[in-house]
Amino acid sequence: MATAARSTTPARAPTTEVIFVWEGKDKAGKAVRGEMRANSESIVNVTLRRQGIITTKVKKKSFRSGKRITDKDISLFTRQLATMMKAGVPLLQSFDIVAKGHANPSVSKLIQDIRADVETGTSLNQAFRKFPLYFDALFCNLVGAGEQAGILEDLLTRLAIYKEKTIAIKGKIKSALFYPISILVVAFVVTAVIMIWVVPAFKEVFKSFGADLPAPTLIVMGISDFFVKWWYLIFGGLFGGIYLFFQSWRRSLAVQRAMDRALLKAPIFGAVIRKATIARWTRTLATMFAAGVPLVESLDSVGGASGNAVYLDATKKIQAEVSTGTSLTVAMQNADVFPNMVTQMVSIGEESGSLDAMLGKVADFYEQEVDEAVESLSSLMEPLIMVILGVIIGGLVIAMYLPIFKLGSVV
Repeated sequence: MATAARSTTPARAPTTEVIFVWEGKDKAGKAVRGEMRANSESIVNVTLRRQGIITTKVKKKSFRSGKRITDKDISLFTRQLATMMKAGVPLLQSFDIVAKGHANPSVSKLIQDIRADVETGTSLNQAFRKFPLYFDALFCNLVGAGEQAGILEDLLTRLAIYKEKTIAIKGKIKSALFYPISILVVAFVVTAVIMIWVVPAFKEVFKSFGADLPAPTLIVMGISDFFVKWWYLIFGGLFGGIYLFFQSWRRSLAVQRAMDRALLKAPIFGAVIRKATIARWTRTLATMFAAGVPLVESLDSVGGASGNAVYLDATKKIQAEVSTGTSLTVAMQNADVFPNMVTQMVSIGEESGSLDAMLGKVADFYEQEVDEAVESLSSLMEPLIMVILGVIIGGLVIAMYLPIFKLGSVV
């Protein structure tokens, strides 16, 4: 009698693996524990049972909510991955070592997620592309080029160097801006405290003088009355305005373009920001071109990496001209945002066939220029800020003591 054939095809196992934490006892009865990557809890139990371990507890590993993932975290991860691969450590094992050794749980979880994708057969650059918040197009394109050419460890090293230099130059710009801004904020807070609490106390004393007060004292007392009456509007309007400004700067393309143009034209900081932007622009193009990425395709990532809307628009114009056969030198000259030295170095690089080396030299030069400019700004801003604070705080003190001096002269 014919019978229906029973299907022997096993149910398809889930493809996504997770990390399980397990505890149990070995054959000698000794308590053991560990971690295992598997598709399900039952697979962990079966695997450990084959090893002679009786499990008492198996659960998914919970990742603690760590700090926000920064560019520095990604740079460190890239450097560690490149070092591991150059040392001959297999890719998946490299991911495990880096993930376990990282202090930020958020980075560890990100690395484990990427590892899980790679383990299922996804290419490394495609796994990175699933996390665009941390790995931009430039990063993924270079990793893809490294995978195709079989030089992934070299490209990861280039990426690590590029990100380290980019982070360093951003840090220098931030440090140059942070010091004066922080001093001005402190000056505003101190002035507000004097206006709201100190000046009213002097005002009560001056009422008993029965004499006309000097003009500077009257002006300061009038400002103090305004602060006392409308302090909530002053502080609310100031901090609310700053918050709305940064939100609009972050979300509005028109505001970003306007601010980027204004920053480049700023009297003191504009030159430093322009040099930093050119350094990032040339460093990015040098890294992409050295990795074998075609020039037109490289320019896709260069504009955004420059961090300035003016240079982003210029890069799009350069890309359009280069794609029609115009040389990079001529296209850069037509964009009219690069100094003559940059275009001359690019011209030499195109003629000699060493464009990536020349762009790298330009980036080194402008990074050094930024270092020197930041040091000069720091030495210049310190006495300037001291003068500003002296004028503000000293002016307030003198204005409030003028009536006392006048009373002393009368007596």
